[in-house]
Amino acid sequence: MDKQTLIDHLNEDLAGELSAIIQYITYAAKATGPFRPQLAQFFLAEVADEQMHAQFLANKIVALGGEPITTPEPVPEAATNREMLTAVLTAELRAAKNYSNRAQEAEEFGDKGLVVQLEDMVRDESGHSEETERMLRDWPL
Repeated sequence: MDKQTLIDHLNEDLAGELSAIIQYITYAAKATGPFRPQLAQFFLAEVADEQMHAQFLANKIVALGGEPITTPEPVPEAATNREMLTAVLTAELRAAKNYSNRAQEAEEFGDKGLVVQLEDMVRDESGHSEETERMLRDWPL
């Protein structure tokens, strides 16, 4: 694994985290119905974790000699609470998979500190996806 490829992949992850921040803030505002207060709180509570991930990634990219991306991935359109939760679940599962892959790349690159941090981020994203799956389990269609 060469340094520039690792930087490029970390920037892809950063774009995903920037998108997640926007996604959670937007979905909190759009939540409706009798569960609106709980959904808005759930979405907003996730922003801090995603922001910490984004900050870590930006710092690491700079430490490696790269330039952090400032453009997020597009946020999925979602009209209903269920669509929002489904979009969040998809994003969290993708992030966990990407961080697992990135941890392997960091291992190949020889950056043990990065490996450990990425594995912690896998744990965070897995926890987010598990909570979202539980919410969707009995959600009415």
